[in-house]
Amino acid sequence: MTAMTDDTLAASPRAMRDEMIVFAIMALLLAAVPWTGIYPYFVMQALCFALLACAFNLLIGYGGLLSFGHAMFLGTAGYCTAHALKVWGLPPELGILVGTAGAAVLGVVTGYVSIRRQGIYFSMITLALSQLLYFIYLQAPFTHGEDGIQGIPQGYLFGVFNLANATTLYYVILVGFLCGFLLIVRTINSPFGEVLKSIRENEQRAISLGYKTDNYKLLAYILSGTLAGFAGALKVFVAQNASLTDVHWSMSGEIVLMTLVGGLGTVFGPVVGAFIIIAMQQYLASFGQWVTVIQGVIFVACVLTFRRGIVGEFANYFRLSL
Repeated sequence: MTAMTDDTLAASPRAMRDEMIVFAIMALLLAAVPWTGIYPYFVMQALCFALLACAFNLLIGYGGLLSFGHAMFLGTAGYCTAHALKVWGLPPELGILVGTAGAAVLGVVTGYVSIRRQGIYFSMITLALSQLLYFIYLQAPFTHGEDGIQGIPQGYLFGVFNLANATTLYYVILVGFLCGFLLIVRTINSPFGEVLKSIRENEQRAISLGYKTDNYKLLAYILSGTLAGFAGALKVFVAQNASLTDVHWSMSGEIVLMTLVGGLGTVFGPVVGAFIIIAMQQYLASFGQWVTVIQGVIFVACVLTFRRGIVGEFANYFRLSL
């Protein structure tokens, strides 16, 4: 079943061509970053948050489910990966697997609890679960409370790639981002993605056509949480720490902000939004707490000027599928 909206364009050959052309350009530009003099750790951090925002966009932009607790997947995967690397001494590939699996399990558990509610009730349940985990991690011994897990060894990926080398780490993060991004694009343009869009547009109609909408929403929630966890696992190697910041409710707010600024329900919007927000935090750090105020002003300006987000307005003007 296909939702009767402009979003059905995403399944057309022309739309797929537009997306693949833009994807190729994006991949080439990102691959050239180490040779441009741009600070690589800024781009690596932005890539991790871009994947996180794309995972969140899969849930709200295509499933119509607004989660205020997506930071719990980021933080849980970060803690699991950090603990596996530093305490258990696992290699990087297994550390990433442990963190991603932890986020997937959390997605299953919290999904069964929250997916039975709709609208603001679903959002409030996800926020409550996220805050519950925040206080658990604050008290749990293995997280070291407010100090977090620091000094995480980066190691050798598959025993070959030295992640202590900035260039090597950058390309590992880039490959991880591109793989996660392609998985999201494939999901959006699959029959499963079309059913998600139809649920977003008219859930009662989807039910009347025989779809078990709760199952579809649960799968979307778990997939979104797993990919968010994958982003959190990758972020550990960039920051070399896991802290409560990644579990706090304000992080969930930043994820929403990235998605809305870039373009809700667009493929590339969350990527653009993530780079804009992270760039502001990076280059406006000298303003201190005023960075939050500046972000708020920009968000208000985007909402008033770009109702579909930056990428959404651009795509609508040129009639492209982005």
